[in-house]
Amino acid sequence: MKNTYQPFLLGNRFSILPPEFIDTENDRIKLRMERGAFGSGEHETTESCLEILEQLPLNGNKKILDIGSGTGILSIAALLLGGGKAWCVDIEADAVHSCQNNCRLNGVENRVAHVCGTLDDLQEKEFDVILANIYGDILLAIAEDLVTKASPDAYILLSGILWEYNFDVRQKYQRLGCRIIENRMLKEFSTLLLQKSEPQE
Repeated sequence: MKNTYQPFLLGNRFSILPPEFIDTENDRIKLRMERGAFGSGEHETTESCLEILEQLPLNGNKKILDIGSGTGILSIAALLLGGGKAWCVDIEADAVHSCQNNCRLNGVENRVAHVCGTLDDLQEKEFDVILANIYGDILLAIAEDLVTKASPDAYILLSGILWEYNFDVRQKYQRLGCRIIENRMLKEFSTLLLQKSEPQE
């Protein structure tokens, strides 16, 4: 028997629900997530990312990249908000399987490509929205490659950044031509919303 959980609300627009739960009580976007090793959305970084995603202009045929996708909750949310297609990348095979299952539960399986590997294994580029809820040291290590994958004016949403990495991550991405739209400090972690622009001299 799978470990179920009680439904809960995130942000202004989402309800997080176990797969078998029937909810007709509100008009929120319903995210059906299996609970597993990669979480169903309770972590503060996931919550802050979903709150920021609600504010982004995701309508239209947006290309979304989700690095360290885990359960896929961020990319699934972006697609349900209106995005066109997502590429989910994770080094853990179990995470990829979890993401594939959650995509099916939310009816977006035909709009998601899955990659078990790293950013280097992804050929696609020119993404309109990039999501990366992973540790700050990894965000520093992949910064150049990640920004290269972004289209001009792309939104880059980074989280999983412990406070002590916040300054270094901000500085690194600014040097690579990103402007800071929001720097949100949480209890232990932080979330950055950036937009790609011209590199600083």
